[in-house]
Amino acid sequence: MAKDKTKDKGSSLQHKRIKIDLLVHDIKSPLAVIETGISSLIRNRSKWGPLTEKQEKILMRTLRNTKVAQDLVESVMEMGMARDGVFRYMNCTISGLVLSVLREVLDLVDVDMGEKINGCEGLFPLIDLLKGKGILISVDEGLWSQQIRLDELKVKQIIRNLLNNAMKYRKNLVEIEFIHEGRFLHISVKDDGKGIGIMYHKRIFESYFQVGDVNEYGFRSHGLGLAGVMVLIEDMGGELFLESDEGKGTKFIAKVPLPED
Repeated sequence: MAKDKTKDKGSSLQHKRIKIDLLVHDIKSPLAVIETGISSLIRNRSKWGPLTEKQEKILMRTLRNTKVAQDLVESVMEMGMARDGVFRYMNCTISGLVLSVLREVLDLVDVDMGEKINGCEGLFPLIDLLKGKGILISVDEGLWSQQIRLDELKVKQIIRNLLNNAMKYRKNLVEIEFIHEGRFLHISVKDDGKGIGIMYHKRIFESYFQVGDVNEYGFRSHGLGLAGVMVLIEDMGGELFLESDEGKGTKFIAKVPLPED
């Protein structure tokens, strides 16, 4: 009897996926130990001894980024769930999504930025704060605080990767815009960098593909962020658009479907 190679290939891919998912799952345990240890140093000073202001600041930043790492592990698991058509919809606000992602992304470049963002009360103080960092946010004030039903972790992952990408390639500015139209949330992220030639528009979403020299921008990238965003949005039933050309910056527009009530 002839062997069904298609079935074998599918089984092999499934096994690889399970191995990766298991590895990601197991990363959660050491991260939890790190978080618990840092939290204990901060909260139980009578047991472990006093901290200077600078020491506390470093530990708080380490704790924040440990939690970011935990969220990233959850995001990888979420991608696997999306691949299998599993979504967890909940009510949340655009403000909650954006503030969370901004704290994660900007804390890597400015140790005080997380605290400054937390200190902003309302949309307009945040807009003023971010202007100084070359980040412009465009969103209707009503939408900013409106409750929207969506898969929070997956949408955060989309915003995080698009913003990280724009921050890497910008010259001076990044523009973020949110528009709610019918059953869709449109998320656009634009940078004023060198742009992407039309000949690369399809390849830019391939894993490990990069435009230009690997050291051109002063950092090393694996080209996985955009590929992951594309797969995640397609699994959700949405679309990802690219508007760019050489010397004209780059704009990604994610069309994220919202569940019907």
